[in-house]
Amino acid sequence: MFENIDALHDRLAAEDERHAALDHLLQAWEDAILDGIDGACVAHAALFTAFKELVATYGEEQVADFAQKLPERVRNGEFTLRGMAQ
Repeated sequence: MFENIDALHDRLAAEDERHAALDHLLQAWEDAILDGIDGACVAHAALFTAFKELVATYGEEQVADFAQKLPERVRNGEFTLRGMAQ
């Protein structure tokens, strides 16, 4: 019933890595905005870069399958920050 300590360690390490990656991306995003780059341009560049990396890692077909699920996820509010001006 309880996951073993190695599995828990691996899961926590992966979470730490994702949080570190997010911190780096948020800092780069903020730097771009402070340099006068439009937020929508930063978003498009980030999406392009993310999809390029995903395709290189998983292949076009798997990423296309993932992308097909995005409209429903967007409509379900998975990417909406509640309580913030939009």
